[in-house]
Amino acid sequence: MTRLLLLTSLAAILVSGQSPKISDEFIGVWNLISFERRTAAGEVTYPMGGKPVGRLTYDAVGRMSAQIMRPDRPKFQSASSGRGSAEEKIAAFDGFIAYYGTYVVNEKDHSVIHHVEASLYPNWVGSDQRRLYEFSDGKLILRAINGSGGPGTESRLVWERSR
Repeated sequence: MTRLLLLTSLAAILVSGQSPKISDEFIGVWNLISFERRTAAGEVTYPMGGKPVGRLTYDAVGRMSAQIMRPDRPKFQSASSGRGSAEEKIAAFDGFIAYYGTYVVNEKDHSVIHHVEASLYPNWVGSDQRRLYEFSDGKLILRAINGSGGPGTESRLVWERSR
């Protein structure tokens, strides 16, 4: 399905005679390769552990979704998510990021803005999450400056196109 969408987009560009836009490069499904956070002092941490998993999706009409998970989150003792202890719920929340909405690419400043419609983290609902982007060796690199790590931090996420 992803390949068909990409081929259809490419064919439309070729037929129209337009040069491809950088925003077309975003379209598709991306798998998370790494997620690190750096402080102004150069300290590096891994908010979702050393081998996080995640999926980022951009479609051709401007919708996006993102999920990132720490794979070593402890399971609840109960079989019901509603019956987890406070500690279990904190670990589950702290080990997962999820949101969706729409997006706009700004080619001039190499940023993509995620207009958040729904999020696991309630404070992001209705917000704009700005990410600086670059494409390198078939990967999408997104950087959030002063994001959830607070002032003076930079989060760097590397994504690889899903096959």
